[in-house]
Amino acid sequence: MLERGLSENTRAAYGADLAAFAAFLAGKGIHSLNDVTRDMIVDYLLAGRETGLSVNTLSRRLVALKVFFRFLHGEGMLARDITEAMDSPRLWRTLPGVLSPAQVERLLLAPAGDTAQALRDRAMIETMYAAGLRVSELAGLRLEDLHFDEGYLRCTGKGRKTRIVPVGSKALDALRRYIDEARPAMLKDDSERRVFITRRGTGFSRQGLWKLIKQYALLCGIDAAVSPHTLRHSFASHLLANGAPLRVIQEMLGHADISTTQIYTHVDRERLQQVHARYHPRA
Repeated sequence: MLERGLSENTRAAYGADLAAFAAFLAGKGIHSLNDVTRDMIVDYLLAGRETGLSVNTLSRRLVALKVFFRFLHGEGMLARDITEAMDSPRLWRTLPGVLSPAQVERLLLAPAGDTAQALRDRAMIETMYAAGLRVSELAGLRLEDLHFDEGYLRCTGKGRKTRIVPVGSKALDALRRYIDEARPAMLKDDSERRVFITRRGTGFSRQGLWKLIKQYALLCGIDAAVSPHTLRHSFASHLLANGAPLRVIQEMLGHADISTTQIYTHVDRERLQQVHARYHPRA
């Protein structure tokens, strides 16, 4: 740390972070840094988040670990630097909260009634949660991307990469009803292929979708800060909590690196324990 020219306060903070990590490892029976995995680092950061540590503290903890492991690897004391591919700690500044399944259910029911707008909004929220789409992916979704008979949709994500995501029956039913009953009433130009359109017949902006989700969250009494990204995060978290493999979630989210999924996905430990107790033969 001295070689990096860090201030005394920063060195002290990093030292405390590393001491906390050492205590975390000891609690898991890990006594050699060569036995540390990336999953352990993610668990360490998530454990800190669950105890109420601030975003700044979590970000600094990850920086301290990256500096520490890079130094040890450079000095030949570790075979590899497991933190090298981990995302920037800035991710912790934008990582959204996660809704409970009950809160998601309330949000899905918020667009009440049979008006064209209610049918559209219900289909949008169902699709976002069912497929874990980014807001830009939802806005860009086209009619030819929907495959009702096969039960999946195709979306175009970052870097123009396309992926296939399965969609549940409830979301497909909501989509089908919106397209059959509501979308034609909003359509102004038959050449418009985007699935979700405004009352003016044009596609949604990211800001428009963001505003819509926040309005429905307030309407159904969800006090937490809710955004379209919250539904994507909840999609991944609920899959993981109910036993879905992390690699499968990575593919559905469209993450290029598994470490992104590991940090992005908030693990609800209590629900994971419930799943384990229900399905494991020796639980």
